[in-house]
Amino acid sequence: MVAELKRLDPKPGAGFDPEHAPSLVPDVLMRPAPMAGEAGDWLLELNPETLPRVLVNRGFHARALVAASREDRAFLSEKFQAANWLVKSLEQRASTILKVSAEIVRRQDGFFRHGVAHLRPLILRDVAEAVEMHESTVSRVTANKYIATPRGNFELKYFFTTAIGGTGGETFSAEAIRHRIRGMVAAETPDDILSDDAIVAALRREGVDIARRTVAKYREALRIPSSVQRKREKAVPA
Repeated sequence: MVAELKRLDPKPGAGFDPEHAPSLVPDVLMRPAPMAGEAGDWLLELNPETLPRVLVNRGFHARALVAASREDRAFLSEKFQAANWLVKSLEQRASTILKVSAEIVRRQDGFFRHGVAHLRPLILRDVAEAVEMHESTVSRVTANKYIATPRGNFELKYFFTTAIGGTGGETFSAEAIRHRIRGMVAAETPDDILSDDAIVAALRREGVDIARRTVAKYREALRIPSSVQRKREKAVPA
């Protein structure tokens, strides 16, 4: 029996475990400014861990030119220019990421101070016009880039949300509306389950002009069951 036990795997489920997810390393670091009035009260900097480290050894280049033939000097000059171009391109990339991030933070200041309910509608064109870049450039810069904030780590794409019209002419962020729907459902009691129509009515009382089908779409995207199923799940056993 001892020999048989020794042959058994003490962790039989280990072979079915997925690989460990890589830890998320933010590209931009954000923190409150030590003094008010400085860049919207937030400080942004690039994370040095995510920046490629490229250095050009200019001393070696100068020494190599001394004893080089004409062909070798042409080759060294070509490679030297290519290296300088790479360094400048990386610097430009870093500057662009920081510039776009700063504009996003400026426009979403309410979110960072008060939470998701204060997320504003934002599209690529808004940021592109503000930083004087093409929309495609802003799209590339924000793709798969993360920012570490006092509220957690977020992909830069998270802050771009469509607008939902308001009854008074104002607009609301679709993400903020989804957050509101999640909160309303979480606050339900077994005796008061909100239908999609009831959610629409509640949102319209708050000034949000939204259709029932939009509420249903957001609810399904949040993986919230229908009111009938929620009522069944929350029913108190007799």
